[in-house]
Amino acid sequence: MTQTFPKEKLEQALLDPTSVFKAPEDVATQNGLVPEQKAEILRRWGYDALDLEVAEEENMGGGEPDLLDRIVKTLKLLGFEPNLHNSPPTKQGAI
Repeated sequence: MTQTFPKEKLEQALLDPTSVFKAPEDVATQNGLVPEQKAEILRRWGYDALDLEVAEEENMGGGEPDLLDRIVKTLKLLGFEPNLHNSPPTKQGAI
């Protein structure tokens, strides 16, 4: 029987992935989410990680140094290739 991921928990994960998951890899192994939902959670987490990298660049403190790499690797594991070439012209970019 397939386990369903609670809607409220999905909404929370989309707003703040770290409030639901301890690591990007946990998203990939979560039952009850379809690959597209997992990818969207990871993309949003990636955007947060990019924000932290910008903050670090501006001497405001950053996040975990390899977090973005782990997010990209997890997206690839799920079959999603981050589009780094057509990202917006901001410091954060996109994944």
